[in-house]
Amino acid sequence: MSEKLSGEESLCQDVESLSVSKRLVRSVSQKLKRKNHRGEGEEDDDTRAVSLSCLTLYGRGGGCKVGAETGEEFVDYGGRRRSTSEETKVYAAICGKEETAVDCFAYGMKEKFWRRNNRRILQLKAAPHDSMNVFLPDDILEMCLLRLPLTSLMNARLVCKKWRSLTSTIRFMHMRREGLYQSPWLFLFGVVKDGYCSGVIHALDVSLNQWHKIDAAILKGRFLFSVTSVQDDVFVIGGCSSLTNFGKVDRSSFKTHKGVLVFSPLTKSWRKAASMKYARSSPILGVFEVGPDCLIRTQQNRYERRFYRSRVGGVSDVYEDPHRLSVRRQFRHSVDGNDVLTTHSKQHKLSGQKGENTCKDHKRYVVIAVGGLGSWDEPLDLGELYDFVSNKWTEIPRLPVDFGVACSGVVCSGIFYVYSETDKLVGYDVERGYWVRIQTTPPPPRVHEYYPKLISCGGRLFMLSVSWCEGEGQIGRRNKAVRKLWELDLMYFSWREVSVHPDAPMDWNAAFVADKSLIFGLEMFKIFGQVLDFVTMFDMSDTRTSWSHISRNHVAHELDAASCMTKSMAVLHL
Repeated sequence: MSEKLSGEESLCQDVESLSVSKRLVRSVSQKLKRKNHRGEGEEDDDTRAVSLSCLTLYGRGGGCKVGAETGEEFVDYGGRRRSTSEETKVYAAICGKEETAVDCFAYGMKEKFWRRNNRRILQLKAAPHDSMNVFLPDDILEMCLLRLPLTSLMNARLVCKKWRSLTSTIRFMHMRREGLYQSPWLFLFGVVKDGYCSGVIHALDVSLNQWHKIDAAILKGRFLFSVTSVQDDVFVIGGCSSLTNFGKVDRSSFKTHKGVLVFSPLTKSWRKAASMKYARSSPILGVFEVGPDCLIRTQQNRYERRFYRSRVGGVSDVYEDPHRLSVRRQFRHSVDGNDVLTTHSKQHKLSGQKGENTCKDHKRYVVIAVGGLGSWDEPLDLGELYDFVSNKWTEIPRLPVDFGVACSGVVCSGIFYVYSETDKLVGYDVERGYWVRIQTTPPPPRVHEYYPKLISCGGRLFMLSVSWCEGEGQIGRRNKAVRKLWELDLMYFSWREVSVHPDAPMDWNAAFVADKSLIFGLEMFKIFGQVLDFVTMFDMSDTRTSWSHISRNHVAHELDAASCMTKSMAVLHL
């Protein structure tokens, strides 16, 4: 009997060892399957170590593991290695046989648990293969966005918040400005539509020859203002608005403004700058680039302070403005009587604010405004200078006596040149603070109904004027009028003809601006009941010295003829 019992016990041990071996083989095979299918987005439920569709989960220590972390990536993250005894331990099925599939989850819970545990895989699947955010670092992405044209850059800002923040930093703007990825843009202001001053800015992308419209509700009802470009911004200075018919171009009853608005095309935003001391419409503007240690001198003769020069036949300014009398009395008590005729000068240093970079090569700009029409529609000979750092306007000396009405001006080689309707030329030195009369050879002949336009291009001074062209072989006969481009030799102060504009001068108020080596012109006129517009360009670097048309009749067909008088144009390199 003892031998028989010992034989049965050995047989049971063999069977038990055999069953353990089968379970071990099965667990090893399941691990191999998981290893082979790792990295794939989906796996069959029967290949998982723990089934999601069945509650035949072998719970460690017993119990059903419903709602437990059942994904592969979340299995056993505790870092404790299982012993061989745990791996070979037999777990009893708690709800049926091992092969039985009973779904004990609520409706949709199985999918919810799977998506939560495999969120990273789903994100990688949903992300496009060419996504910049996934595969490119920020510095590489920034270099790619730098090279986009302005229109594409504005569209790229709408992709996501990250791209918008990358392309809106001061560093990005500076890199784009210093690089070679910008192209000229023309901005047309002050157009009139249906009798009202339109609050719309028309912008021309010269490289793509495409016109764009920009809403500017802040300019509705404002006309006869002047614009100038400073780096990436456009300054809108002065202007008029009707008091009786708001929004219309009505000179019978109007108000003259002295406010200054700044428009940034890159952000399509507006801001207000300090207002001028004198209200004026159609002022002559110039922009100086100065160093951080530049001294701005404003000289004014004390004799002029005591006895102001009259603007209207023999009547003193004291009777025009009663405040002049009080100023004269204060000045009389503040100075000694022996130095009445001495020159009083002020110096304003362009110093940076606290925490601002004041390096020597840091660029700073000042805007100068002279001439224009005052509140009573009288010509002004006063001048003002705007400092960006202090955000203040400072008076500068008046235009020279008997200069006439200023009609055009431009900054060239550090001198602000102003041309008058009487064909006189003066220059203002911002560092020395005084005006200089410039005697030139007899000025080019011109038709006085057309105002000349001064242009600075590449450190050279040009003027566009309209003159009569004599017929061939017939001296003194006026055949036709042509617009010519003249250059002033800044050493010998002599004019020479450079080129002839191809179009007939139909617009007496044509707008001309320069950008680097390019000169752009916009003519707008009404003929046969229709308003037409032509945009031309002259390249100074081209040896052919000829004009080319870049746009025809794309803007003015929906505008009024009054736009020919009220328009103004600025150019930016964006």
